[in-house]
Amino acid sequence: MNHYTSKGERKVEIHDPSGKWSEMTLLPEWAEEYYDVYTAKKHGKWVMLKALKKEYASDPVYRDKLEREFETRYNLAHPNIVMVNDYEEVPGVGMAMIFDDAYGFSLRRLIDEHRLTPRIIHRLETQLLDALEYIQEHHVVHYPITPDNIIFTEYNENLKLLNVGYDQKDELSSQDTADDIRSYGELLNEVLDNMPATLPRLRKVARVASAADPIRRYRSVGDMRMAIERKSPVLMYACIFTFVVAMTVLVCYLAWHA
Repeated sequence: MNHYTSKGERKVEIHDPSGKWSEMTLLPEWAEEYYDVYTAKKHGKWVMLKALKKEYASDPVYRDKLEREFETRYNLAHPNIVMVNDYEEVPGVGMAMIFDDAYGFSLRRLIDEHRLTPRIIHRLETQLLDALEYIQEHHVVHYPITPDNIIFTEYNENLKLLNVGYDQKDELSSQDTADDIRSYGELLNEVLDNMPATLPRLRKVARVASAADPIRRYRSVGDMRMAIERKSPVLMYACIFTFVVAMTVLVCYLAWHA
């Protein structure tokens, strides 16, 4: 029996004489507009697959999109991102990206089933920002981050991003960064709307991050992180400046007395 639990999951019959692929299940909970997501065993090891829906599978435009996403994601390596490790033809599915298996539940499902915990909130404050910062540092273009594409592993509730990007730029625009911050704020607002406790500090962060006017949002993920940690960027820059001045004075003193 498949170890992964997903709403509406459906077993898929596959015919693979080599025995490489087995126990394939369609996961509608993770489906995207053009793609289906499956879990299966490859050589006896659980993995996840992302392949084009049947109606798009023979279209060269969509095949190129899937291949480009694979090329974008293949070299990404982060503990809070579901890693892509192969791209190959799978019996009954077609060309598919092969992911590390993610054993857990979507944030959307945890919200719907009222299963949010303090640890999950902490993961959103830390691990999600870590992953978002990593994606931006690598100039990855991606769809908005939503509760639907975040997984929390079952045993330790670690956060994993499932759908992290489909292309890469030489440099992200300020609009790309502003959009990321807004999607984080909107996600945080939805989570807080479904929490029994009132968390005014996080609510304020969510309100600023999701402001309609980009000018009113945080300038960067780093600024947003400092707001969550109750740190002032002005104070931080002042501390850095003071440290640099002190080190300069020390170097001059040592040089004078050498």
